[in-house]
Amino acid sequence: MSSNGSCVMDILEIMRYLPHRYPFLLVDRIVELVGNKSIRGVKNVTMNEPFFEGHFPGYPVMPAVLVIEALAQIASILAWKVSGRDPGDGTIIFFAAIDAARFRRQVRPGDQLVLEADALRLVRGVGKFSVRAKVDDEIVAEAELMAAMRMPDKGTNGG
Repeated sequence: MSSNGSCVMDILEIMRYLPHRYPFLLVDRIVELVGNKSIRGVKNVTMNEPFFEGHFPGYPVMPAVLVIEALAQIASILAWKVSGRDPGDGTIIFFAAIDAARFRRQVRPGDQLVLEADALRLVRGVGKFSVRAKVDDEIVAEAELMAAMRMPDKGTNGG
């Protein structure tokens, strides 16, 4: 949390920075932003998440790939802050690489996933971030992620 326990970015501001929407927006709020260096946010994991219906019936576990996606989303917000740019010109931050991913514990309904990212570098729109997810101060996942700021391809295929 921020030093006074308040929210730094609410969901409406987060939606200005991320193109994701339900059910793929995986950050509920930002609770700390330290200059252009680090960010901390939360994802409240509830039983009504659509992925729990099939992963796994009778033993719901948040898919590890979605934990990484939540970390990529928080790193994207930090990339906007580090770049000094304001979202809105059509630029999207695309996931470019993942290295050294480790999963240490399952994430279950009722957990509050604390998402943290540290900026390692950002050069010409390509950033590298050290990320980790925690539940109750215990690391559940960690990795190094790369992201690239790009305009979407508007080629003839409609993509």
